[in-house]
Amino acid sequence: MNIHHLQVLATIAQQGSFSGAALVLDISQAAVSRAIATLEDELGVPLLKRGRFGARLTPVGERVLHHGQGILELREHIDYEVNLEKGLYGGRVRIASFRSAATHLLPAAIATFSQRFPRVEVTLSELEPLGVEQALQAGQVDVGLVPLPRSEGFKTWEIARDEYVVLLSTAVEILPAKLTWAQLSRHAFVLYNYADSTSAVRDHWQQWGQSLAVAYAIKEDSTIVSMVAQGLGAAILPRLAALPIPENVQVRSLPVTLERIIGAATLAQSPSSPAVHEFLKVLQSQPWRPPT
Repeated sequence: MNIHHLQVLATIAQQGSFSGAALVLDISQAAVSRAIATLEDELGVPLLKRGRFGARLTPVGERVLHHGQGILELREHIDYEVNLEKGLYGGRVRIASFRSAATHLLPAAIATFSQRFPRVEVTLSELEPLGVEQALQAGQVDVGLVPLPRSEGFKTWEIARDEYVVLLSTAVEILPAKLTWAQLSRHAFVLYNYADSTSAVRDHWQQWGQSLAVAYAIKEDSTIVSMVAQGLGAAILPRLAALPIPENVQVRSLPVTLERIIGAATLAQSPSSPAVHEFLKVLQSQPWRPPT
């Protein structure tokens, strides 16, 4: 008997519906249905009554769940002992990240981790990439989110790829769905004055034999988006850095794709604690899709 299937049954009984259980368990409703179908096939009896008002346990379902609750409680005790041995109770994970990754990538991972290991203290600091590196080197944080690649002193894992996009106010020009370098050359740009991004954009333009006209060099991504919205120029920003995008600002891909790789980093020569190791596993397993 699969313990997960028992957990699904218990959650349906508590929530009164398959959809409610799916929401609580953070899985699809189809996965909930499959789990119950498998459990009923295995036991050979109907465990739930489905109807217009939701789902209720059958009499035998109530008896099965009564015993199943004991199994689930035993599993919790086992998890407690295992996590205690791993040093996860009373542990901590100190994270540093640059703003856009902290805003769009970390919250879901932190929430998932905190649900699994509620007694581990998690802290998050927003720093520039160089500040993240310095905090790691000084032992002030355990995990840093930074654009890759980094120096050899760090062990890194790729977390996400973030496409550089073109932003332009609809009041200036309506851009075609697919841009050409000739169309881009008609505009002066509000350039992201941010070491990694600035060099990446300039190098990309140079690689494809293009000249980049810069009207402004701005450090804050939110300021750049506001200037674009006011028609003060076009911009090239990583998509995550551009969010939220005003309604009057168009977003287009470059003629040749340019991406920044976002990674998690730890000190190469410093062993990670059990809590940090588990957080990295959660971070790497989080599904991430670029926003549209």
